[in-house]
Amino acid sequence: MAWTEGNGRLAVRLRFIDFKAAFYFMQQVAEIAEAQGHHPEWSNVYNLVEISLTTHDSGNQLTSKDYALADAISALPMFKTAKVEAL
Repeated sequence: MAWTEGNGRLAVRLRFIDFKAAFYFMQQVAEIAEAQGHHPEWSNVYNLVEISLTTHDSGNQLTSKDYALADAISALPMFKTAKVEAL
């Protein structure tokens, strides 16, 4: 699994070919997050996207919502072609 689990979070760092690809990926993730009603904490610098998932309503602990969102994000074709980098 590309995601790292720790401190009540799932996290991943992805590198894309350029900013446009990174931003397009973030748009896809935003659509999924809205549909699931669960939103990531994330950052973007040029072609690098960092995503962190936790459930604030559960005291910043991991819940099934986080795993479901991580699974949906991981299923995106762009996720599979991005370079996963160490956190």
